[in-house]
Amino acid sequence: MQRYPDLTPKERENEIAKAYGAVFIYGIGGVLSNGFAHDGRAADYDDWSTPNEEGYEGLNGDILVWNPVIQSAFELSSMGIRVDKKALQRQLEIRNCPERASLAFHQMLLTDQLTESVGGGIGQSRVCMFMLKLSHIGEVQVSIWDEHKKKKLTEENIYLL
Repeated sequence: MQRYPDLTPKERENEIAKAYGAVFIYGIGGVLSNGFAHDGRAADYDDWSTPNEEGYEGLNGDILVWNPVIQSAFELSSMGIRVDKKALQRQLEIRNCPERASLAFHQMLLTDQLTESVGGGIGQSRVCMFMLKLSHIGEVQVSIWDEHKKKKLTEENIYLL
């Protein structure tokens, strides 16, 4: 946001990933200095509101790489510290949905029935797509495509396995 204040979130991702090849963007879900979130995140999943060691908010983030095949930033992983009681309550307020605190998972977290946790995942199909220099996820994972979609992808030189 500071480096590319006049760009949209996707344009900022593209510029930074292209410049460095790979980046980790943390705090995704929280409001930036322009008053808008970089991207959406649920209030009850990752902790995007707790101050981190760098002085910014967010204990979560995404790994993005520059994908030269599709000429775009490409998310390979999303990860982070999951919400604890304080973060859950804070983020439910920020998202204006405090009533969700009555849901089963939320109640378990708020009454110390669940432990704090971290999580994250590497998109296996995305990694394969990136490493094999393919342009569509359908080239590395099994899917069912209707005839219209098959024709469109074939016209774009994307071959389905």
